[in-house]
Amino acid sequence: MIYLKQDIEEYDHDFRTMIQAFFPREKIVIMEPGTRLTFRAEFLEEQVRLSLWENERQIEEETVACNYRDKKAGRNALKAASYHLLSRYCGRTLPWGSMTGVRPTKFATARLEAGWQEEAIVREYETLYLTTRQKGEICYRVAKREQELLEPFHFTEEYCLYVGIPFCLSRCLYCSFTAYPVSSYQDRIEDYLSALFQELDYAAEAYRTKRLVAVYIGGGTPTSLSAEQLGRVIDRIDSLFDTRYLREFTVEAGRPDSLSPEKFAAMKERQVSRISINPQTMNDETLRLIGRAHTAQMTVDAFHMARESGFDNINMDIIAGLPGEDIRHIQYTLDALRELKPDSLTVHSLAIKRAAELNLRMQEYQDSIKGSTNEMLTLADRYVAELGMVPYYLYRQKNIPGNLENVGYARPGMECLYNVLIMEEKMDIIAVGAGTSTKLTFPEEGRIERVENVKNVEEYIRRIGEMILRKKTAFRQKQTDATDR
Repeated sequence: MIYLKQDIEEYDHDFRTMIQAFFPREKIVIMEPGTRLTFRAEFLEEQVRLSLWENERQIEEETVACNYRDKKAGRNALKAASYHLLSRYCGRTLPWGSMTGVRPTKFATARLEAGWQEEAIVREYETLYLTTRQKGEICYRVAKREQELLEPFHFTEEYCLYVGIPFCLSRCLYCSFTAYPVSSYQDRIEDYLSALFQELDYAAEAYRTKRLVAVYIGGGTPTSLSAEQLGRVIDRIDSLFDTRYLREFTVEAGRPDSLSPEKFAAMKERQVSRISINPQTMNDETLRLIGRAHTAQMTVDAFHMARESGFDNINMDIIAGLPGEDIRHIQYTLDALRELKPDSLTVHSLAIKRAAELNLRMQEYQDSIKGSTNEMLTLADRYVAELGMVPYYLYRQKNIPGNLENVGYARPGMECLYNVLIMEEKMDIIAVGAGTSTKLTFPEEGRIERVENVKNVEEYIRRIGEMILRKKTAFRQKQTDATDR
């Protein structure tokens, strides 16, 4: 545990996120007994003194002169000072420096909109946020591509649809999503689909005056459904929604062991334009360790099956930093995928989430998490360039060791528009199904409202009327706000 002691609470979140970047598995507390390290922030007249203490003995100090009373003016200086302090104590640097938050590309986007050139933007990342040059460069490249992709959209007139299928063949070691073993829920799938169809009925009616531009069926693993069931889900969407303006229809065909010619046919015969086949790694030993019930060869076979079925926009996901893997393993995976030539590649950093089995059994797996994840990400960045891919979206999430990122790469024209739109939060995302979250945008106020569905499948089925009522209430409020303006 680390004790955070501060004179004022204004910068509590900033100090906490900086401490957690260096100590991702430590609990930060506000009571001193039992802690091994104390982080102190003393706010003086014209400066802030930060210090680290062990057993009542000061071991590091950093003083910064800043107008901390104006948080907008003082925040970056205090985060940089916190970073320097913790970096000296830990004897290491972080690729993202003092930059925290889910969307590090926001800064590049704002500067591009203000007319800045690439070199000035990258240099600002290095000097203001203390990032490596590579992080500044990739943020610029992502922001530039996002600008191009978003230009044709009319955010207030269009929306996206997310459909959640919370079933999977088995639960992976690192997974914290709402996912239920399909073998144990066979007798509840039809009831789930019935509830899902009710929610789809309402969503289609509520948004009939707007244009649907992207559909994403995710999970779980949607292809854990039978070919007939998956076909019915897609048919329901097609019958309810006006798809004339649809730019993209994605289905997560994630697990190779969930795929078959019949399921590819069920998707291809309808309007699915993009699928994702996710190996996570091409190393069989790692696949067994993380609980994936398939082999690397099954991934290869599924990919070829998809191509033979006519799919020309296939994404693949991999994870950097999996237990037991180092730079050699990720290189082997990238070499294997280079042979397949997918149309896009999403590179995730391993996130050790609270609800995941990996976190619950961390003592058992701690020694197997090795190697530099950032080195793996940098290697992937070089590989995808050889495949003609460019980065088009980037985000971070909690519990990634080293405060690292997830990056989506694609050949131009093969990007997942839904991923960009959900990250930019400029357009309504209507989400149906257990464990999903609808995002309603209020551009005039610069805010987002979320409408959550319950995660538990049984609760979702039983309370589907309540889920629909939650949306009705939120949609009505948004309409009222728009009318008032």
